[in-house]
Amino acid sequence: MAKKSAIEKNRKRARMAKKYANRRARLKALTRDESVSPEERFNAHLRLAELPRNSAPSRFRLRCELTGRPRGNYRKFKISRVALRDLASIGHIPGMVKSSW
Repeated sequence: MAKKSAIEKNRKRARMAKKYANRRARLKALTRDESVSPEERFNAHLRLAELPRNSAPSRFRLRCELTGRPRGNYRKFKISRVALRDLASIGHIPGMVKSSW
């Protein structure tokens, strides 16, 4: 089980990324727009830099929903490989069985 503080910090980053997504997208589009004057583009870069760092989606880390494990996660299930194997072994994931040969 991961530290509760790390899990909560990641949840906070996810909330911030969602909150600032529209503003960040508008500013990024403005910085890439060639028809806008260089001064406006530069000001858009400055305003983008003023946004909180944790509002960037790249700061968000995919963690297991059950254990908070930061590595070895399946995006489809949003759980780690360890938790997936445990759930599959006890039959909680339909259609998934532990292989044996």
